[in-house]
Amino acid sequence: MPKIAPFEDHHLRYEAWFEKHEAAYISELLALRPFVPWRGLGLEIGVGSARFAAPLGIQVGVDPSPAMLAHARARGIQAVHGTAENLPFATDSFDYALNVTTICFVDSATAMMAESRRILKPGGRLVIGFIDRTSSIGAHYLAHQHESVFYQEATFFSADEVEKLLLDNGFTIDAWGQTLAHPLPEIREIEALRPGRGHCSFVVVSATTES
Repeated sequence: MPKIAPFEDHHLRYEAWFEKHEAAYISELLALRPFVPWRGLGLEIGVGSARFAAPLGIQVGVDPSPAMLAHARARGIQAVHGTAENLPFATDSFDYALNVTTICFVDSATAMMAESRRILKPGGRLVIGFIDRTSSIGAHYLAHQHESVFYQEATFFSADEVEKLLLDNGFTIDAWGQTLAHPLPEIREIEALRPGRGHCSFVVVSATTES
């Protein structure tokens, strides 16, 4: 069952996070930008309030939370109700898909990967941004998970685990990137994108389906 209750009840609090942590948010946005295609039809899976889809030029977003979808529509996104494990789109519909932190909220990451592959055209790209469970921010979230409105039921993944999920579901990994090298309360300035993984908390991976 989708974990939508916190996002329905606290959608304004969710929105406020981006204002409070503006430097971290922009760092994440800029880390995603080089991996998200400029052309083609794109989908954000778990679009939330479209804080990423809108500035990255992604046209369509899917989410199980009506409150989040209302924010997404207000930001100009074609917002569709649905879950990551059962996407309401035909096979081979999109040129690329984005998934930002959604992986920790789904009931089945494997099903999400399979559905992502299904709705992508041959040679389509999947971009995933997530907080690495083994990073400093990941460790903090885990340590305080029971205190968080949003993360109480979340399942965090390491970069190695995300890599395995992609490979097991027919993707080829093209590149890794990372940002947020400091604990969240200490981030006051925008941080640059670094190549690879294993040194920062927010990790981006780009993968493609077979052509």
